[in-house]
Amino acid sequence: MLGFVPFALVLGARAAAKGFSLGEVPLITGLNFGGGSEFAAVELWTSPPHILLIVAITFLVNSRHLLMGAALAPFIRHLSKKKAFMALFFMCDESWAMGLADAKKSSTTLSLGYFFGVALGLYFSWVIFTTIGAFVGPILGDVTRYGFDMAFPAVFFVMLAGMWKGAKAALPWLVSLLVAATTYLVFPGAWYVPAGALSGVFSAFLLARTDV
Repeated sequence: MLGFVPFALVLGARAAAKGFSLGEVPLITGLNFGGGSEFAAVELWTSPPHILLIVAITFLVNSRHLLMGAALAPFIRHLSKKKAFMALFFMCDESWAMGLADAKKSSTTLSLGYFFGVALGLYFSWVIFTTIGAFVGPILGDVTRYGFDMAFPAVFFVMLAGMWKGAKAALPWLVSLLVAATTYLVFPGAWYVPAGALSGVFSAFLLARTDV
């Protein structure tokens, strides 16, 4: 939750600079709980907005949730559709990683108490501090000069460290990184997100076949 604070403030400040009101910021961050796609949407925002472009880029950035949901599916089969959809709505990278790790460690099902304890704390931290960012952004100016934007990659490094299982198991991460970085440099837009995700999944599939 503390890790969410710096880049939530950055997003709120950037949204305010793009013309979003103090009431509109919690709407965009609360209805679409996905920080990466929200950053992309805010950066692409114009007046009038290019709706189709923003929807397409948001879909591409959030496409990793297709894989995350597939990984979580075996652990939520026991849930009703209402509970499963609610869990998936509040799922973000951090709550997914922690919930999945807990489910694999403790049982064969997702603990709703644990998952929502994590997910709701992250959700409200995100919505509250993006709103605060929108409020203080015009006062502080460019908040990235304080290094707040570094919190975004730092959180993911911590997640990766917690999922480390050795160099061989991490090979798909390296493939994903190289493909995503190359795609980012060559192709405009957010194509690097699905390219990195799909290449990582494919390399993990090939690696699993060699171990059989």
